[in-house]
Amino acid sequence: MTKKSLLSHGIRKILIALLAASSTLGLAACGSVPEPKKTNLSNTTVITLTQEERIRRRVIRNVLSLDEDRDVEGLKQYVQGPELAVRTSQLTVAKATETLDQTAAIPTGVQQIMIPTESSWPRSFFSITTTTADQQSGRLLVFSQDSARENYKLWGLVRLFSGAQLPTFRQQTPATKTSDEYNDPNHTGTATQGGLVMTPTKAVTAYADVLQKGTASTYASRFATDSLRTELTKLTNTISDGVKKNGGTQEQTFTFNKKAIKVLVTATSSKNKGAKLGALVIAQIDSSWTRTAGKDRTSLPISDAEKALFGIQEGKQSVVANYINVVALYVPYASQGSQAKIECVGAERVPVSVTAR
Repeated sequence: MTKKSLLSHGIRKILIALLAASSTLGLAACGSVPEPKKTNLSNTTVITLTQEERIRRRVIRNVLSLDEDRDVEGLKQYVQGPELAVRTSQLTVAKATETLDQTAAIPTGVQQIMIPTESSWPRSFFSITTTTADQQSGRLLVFSQDSARENYKLWGLVRLFSGAQLPTFRQQTPATKTSDEYNDPNHTGTATQGGLVMTPTKAVTAYADVLQKGTASTYASRFATDSLRTELTKLTNTISDGVKKNGGTQEQTFTFNKKAIKVLVTATSSKNKGAKLGALVIAQIDSSWTRTAGKDRTSLPISDAEKALFGIQEGKQSVVANYINVVALYVPYASQGSQAKIECVGAERVPVSVTAR
């Protein structure tokens, strides 16, 4: 090493030492540096509003394109969960009838966005759309990402009931000191989430029982009246009357699909008077509707969708129509009292198969 390089090397060592010393003095003068606060919950959402918009628009754009082409095979790239089965059925029916049911429409505008803070997988975010072009109610969309290596896909779509009020979710991203809420922003809940009048799993199971048994269900008093139950009761009674006149019977069973549930939890307290606090639970309930005609009679499909799925089968005495019901339930916190009712705020009901037996 030359004298010049030795000199330069020495100067660098001196400078490093001086910098280290000044840093130590600075720390000594200011006290110890505080440790970062350790918590399992972050006040920062896992995606930004800009990212949410980009993801939502990309998925919806491609799904609508597949709708236009009646491309069932392409759905798996952008759709999963209950919505995959629902949309597959809707496109299958559209191929047969040459018309896509208007309930399949997905508006591109958005009214509200709910993004949790948890960064683990699978993760989801929730969007409430504007009304459709023909003034149908907004849709509650659930987008889910199973792992870091996968894209977000549309997991669930629920048509919100007219006038339904959703839980009071925080919309600020990230959280700020001027927020109306006392604690952390919206969080991802679990199927066994505690602190509610019922766990999400129990609530969906109970609601399935109410759909099946009506007012005879032991859980009927725990739920507020809603459009799905009202319309389903009317339809069932109408079909039942017709079947009975021909000496037949009809029966429906409803079962919670425990693999298909998403939960979003609000803050536990709010400065807003009348805030609806608790959990929003989106889940799949499978149902089977068996209609049996009288002796020497044939049971046939009762709707255009059922007819399309029935296809060219030969009619028999019984017909079994399997449906997927995607429901959105508001489950209040237990702190709101034992009289607080669970509310179904939206639903989607679609036949997925029809078989002669």
